[in-house]
Amino acid sequence: MEKLLIVEDSREIREQLRWGLEKEYEILIAGNRSEALQLFRKHVPKIVTLDLGLPPDEDGSKEGLRCIEDILRTAPSTKIIVITGNHDRENGLRAVQSGAYDYYVKPVHIDELKVMLKRAHNLAAIEAENHRLLYVIERENFDLGGIIAQSRGMQEVFATIRKVAPSDVAVMITGESGTGKELVAKAIHRLSSRRAESFVPINCGAIPENLIESELFGYERGAFSGAHSRVQGKVEYAHKGTLFLDEIGDLPFSLQVKLLRFLQEKIIQRVGGREDLSVDARIIAATNRDIGTATENGTFREDLYYRLAVIHIALPPLRERGDDVLLLANLFLKRFSREFGKKVRGFSSAALKFLTSYEWPGNVRELENNVQRAVLLSESPLVDVDVLNCSRRTDRDFLTPPVGMTLKDARDKVERDLIVFSIEKQGGNMAKTAEKLGISRPTLYDLVRKHGITHSSDSLQSRDTCVPG
Repeated sequence: MEKLLIVEDSREIREQLRWGLEKEYEILIAGNRSEALQLFRKHVPKIVTLDLGLPPDEDGSKEGLRCIEDILRTAPSTKIIVITGNHDRENGLRAVQSGAYDYYVKPVHIDELKVMLKRAHNLAAIEAENHRLLYVIERENFDLGGIIAQSRGMQEVFATIRKVAPSDVAVMITGESGTGKELVAKAIHRLSSRRAESFVPINCGAIPENLIESELFGYERGAFSGAHSRVQGKVEYAHKGTLFLDEIGDLPFSLQVKLLRFLQEKIIQRVGGREDLSVDARIIAATNRDIGTATENGTFREDLYYRLAVIHIALPPLRERGDDVLLLANLFLKRFSREFGKKVRGFSSAALKFLTSYEWPGNVRELENNVQRAVLLSESPLVDVDVLNCSRRTDRDFLTPPVGMTLKDARDKVERDLIVFSIEKQGGNMAKTAEKLGISRPTLYDLVRKHGITHSSDSLQSRDTCVPG
């Protein structure tokens, strides 16, 4: 039952109100300001009826108006209905100006007062729900759709996101693999005026060079062998929305000119087409490369860089984010405990020491995968270091195949494992992986298909090989 505080110095009116309202409300009675404040602070009712003429100023309104101020200072959302006489309408209006919900003129008719109280109660309920929703929205804005952090460096990132999101300027996000560049891009999109439209990601390093142009800009029927119909590219799909160019540092130099033209003129042509197409898309780019060095050595156009990096957001690696490691680890632990139906509630002291001392080269992605694995394998309520510290392999580990293998099987295993390890080490960046392995990207894709390896910018798995982190 909702509480109602009645502040009234007249015993007769107090009893009238109690008798008429006690079926709908839990009644609290006060005869002066001091009693009223004591009861209010103890029970914090949402609704108060108040006579302005309280002792020692029964013939005035000073004490009643002070009571309104005190109550609203304690709980600003309280609905105060002032009960006043015909001769005191002016003070009733003053009370409303001071923050009271409304005023009611004596003599009191219970049925009329009930209607006013019900309206006040409904409004209080609506406001409470709005405050709850506002809290949820503010919390979602704080973590920005999946980015959880309390470190100073990430708070600065959050502040920049909120500042740049409402505009349409191009943003360049840099940071090591696994730091959450795509999450930042999605947060900018979510907080922008384009939030209702599409967020279209494309990983420039995960698509073979001979396919990236058609993926970006689409193609016309007959543009090349196998082009049996007109196909829109990612840029067109992002019309009115946001285009996220992940691993932009791997974009072939030949395509950088075409992308630059789009950024300058907002016009594209499909592969094999001659028609200029106008596209309105906000561009957010990301890379884990040193883009400054790439512009200096001529592998990335300087003018394109300046077009893309109107705003530059640099994400700090997890090892520089202090207590964020434990914050994130506990978040992942709760999430995966629910997902797997495991009664895992925390980390052992040894596991905590490992979490805070390890360098996390794979950053948040590695931490998440590691905690996921640990929760799945853990047999106790506390995750221990033995299930958390997934054995980390080195290049040497791939050079010793198991005894009993044929030479062909051994070659296949070493080849497959080395490819898996290299893709993992490069964060899913296929161009850099091919470069490190000393092969072309088409050859790398052929080997990936041959060994049944699945890959993306965010995860990598093999049918036969567990990839930690």
